[in-house]
Amino acid sequence: MSVVCSNNEQEEAREEIEIAYQGGELEVGFNIGYLMDVLRNIHSDDMQLAFGDANRSTLFTVPNNPNFKYIVMPMRI
Repeated sequence: MSVVCSNNEQEEAREEIEIAYQGGELEVGFNIGYLMDVLRNIHSDDMQLAFGDANRSTLFTVPNNPNFKYIVMPMRI
């Protein structure tokens, strides 16, 4: 997975993350504030993301914690 962050000054950061993924290529954008909320609350080294398509919400879950569910809506990129 490629994670890319950019700002209004045209600065950009890119990180490649090794993941297990099934499905076709997908490009989706999120507000960084919402992603930071997920990361602040996940308290796990592993997480699962369930994507529909680029216009649908993404469900963030933790494999060993059935109570953790976080939904983030995408934004246009």
